Amino acid sequence: MLRHTLLWASTNPLLAQKLPRYRFVQKATKRFMPGETRDDALAECARLGKGGITSTVTLLGENLTSLDEADGVAEHYLATLREIEAHGLETVISVKPTQLGLDFGVDEARTRLARLCDATSSLVWIDMEGSGYVDATLDIFRSVKEEQGNVGLCLQSYLRRTADDLESLLPLDPDIRMVKGAYNEPHAIAFPEKSDVDRSFVTLTQTLLRARKNGGTGTPVLATHDPRMVAETNRIAYELGLDRDRYEFSMLFGIEREEQRRLAREGYGMRVLVSYGSAWFPWYMRRLAERPANLWFVAKQLVG
Repeated sequence: MLRHTLLWASTNPLLAQKLPRYRFVQKATKRFMPGETRDDALAECARLGKGGITSTVTLLGENLTSLDEADGVAEHYLATLREIEAHGLETVISVKPTQLGLDFGVDEARTRLARLCDATSSLVWIDMEGSGYVDATLDIFRSVKEEQGNVGLCLQSYLRRTADDLESLLPLDPDIRMVKGAYNEPHAIAFPEKSDVDRSFVTLTQTLLRARKNGGTGTPVLATHDPRMVAETNRIAYELGLDRDRYEFSMLFGIEREEQRRLAREGYGMRVLVSYGSAWFPWYMRRLAERPANLWFVAKQLVG
């Protein structure tokens, strides 16, 4: 019930307008993002890099209202890529297709994504949004992957369709970031129970690691803060005989910091997702919904 309430709040425009004005809400978001500006995000990436942790940055926001806005987002990311290169950071970008104009057509988003891939030799990651965008996002990924190569894709283990989607993508030897998913989806589309989502995550992880062991060059990136999922991933890799440098873990900035440092110290690939931007409210509500225990942190801001 609490999770569904938080997901409902993430789509409520009135709450998005009013709640961010409160200082306790602004303060609580500091757990999940170092600041609203690109400079804030890249400064954190530099700090993480000193500890052997790589990073991904993403500008918050989705479902734009015009193609001019999409052009602005593309230019922002192009400038971000230049900043990353200038500072020698081990940082990549991750972008939502709707930020690049997907609501105005697949070709609009594909064209802007191709520009970003042309501007860097590093991977450009595509985030996965709500279930209604999956088919279009897969089409965009396939075409850019075939033409340019340096693009990775996020998949969500809570969607019932993801196992089939992954099997269809494996011939492309893709870089896949596997997450659990955090949109409010009907039970017919997404697994409603956490145990089912976890089971799906493990099955999909096994598929990715096996493909890597069998000669694949695409890197599996397992996005989880759950120590059980981390341990299960490492167990599968060990049984397959897959070295630690053949896959990565990904976690959000501010979550399980000591675990992030431990994995990096032990030689696992550890990548932290650093988000920034003023349009943080829907994203913040989804982060709370992923782990409602995070509400305790927010409650402490009210009294502290």
